[in-house]
Amino acid sequence: MSRSHEESAVRRFARREWGPLFFTVRTALVTRRWRAVAMTLGAVCLTALFQLVQNQEWGYRPVQNIGSVRAEDPLWLALLRTPLSLFVPALDLPVWGALAQVLLVFGIAEICVGRWRTLAVAYLATLCGTLYARVGIALGPDGPFGLPASDARVVDTGPSAAVVGLAVYVCWRYGARWTGALVVLAMVVEVVVKPNLAGKEHLAAIAGVLVLIAVQSWRERGQEGVESRPGTRSWKPPIQS
Repeated sequence: MSRSHEESAVRRFARREWGPLFFTVRTALVTRRWRAVAMTLGAVCLTALFQLVQNQEWGYRPVQNIGSVRAEDPLWLALLRTPLSLFVPALDLPVWGALAQVLLVFGIAEICVGRWRTLAVAYLATLCGTLYARVGIALGPDGPFGLPASDARVVDTGPSAAVVGLAVYVCWRYGARWTGALVVLAMVVEVVVKPNLAGKEHLAAIAGVLVLIAVQSWRERGQEGVESRPGTRSWKPPIQS
């Protein structure tokens, strides 16, 4: 195959894989500018605020009380803290990484699937990770899905599980199948290389989103079957809310 043919094949792949996603994001940013990612900008500001406050002597405890989740906490308390835990950066990781993840992935998701669906998927992914930690500790460290008892005391915060879940969901919605598969593969490799709580929570987040995708696909196939019957109108709700 000549070089020109190889370049043409690459362009076709890129157009097929990322074309609809790129066009949607570019159009929204050109026409609506910052308003297209208003929720994302708010999330970035909230994450930065939590980072600033929790690094103050007077602010660490209040942030922990409203957004810090541990598997040893009562379940009702963990569920109460889970929504805000998404925006509390992990203390052992650079905050710029959390801010960049939120800005990029949340921004693309807000444009492509709408702000409320973005928040719903992000919460689902985070909740799956939070609940998995309890299941993993109950299973114990001997099995592939288990965790050591010491992980019950690990502070579980940050947007990474939500970011991974949103990336897989948006890739499915916009037909970027290879990109979505690459995200899943990267998380599997992460667990193989470093089988810690964070990596396994990422896989739990992906599993939760894949279940959501399966349910939505089944419902959409059912709707298509109804719409194809004689006498029914063909209409699909827009992806973006």
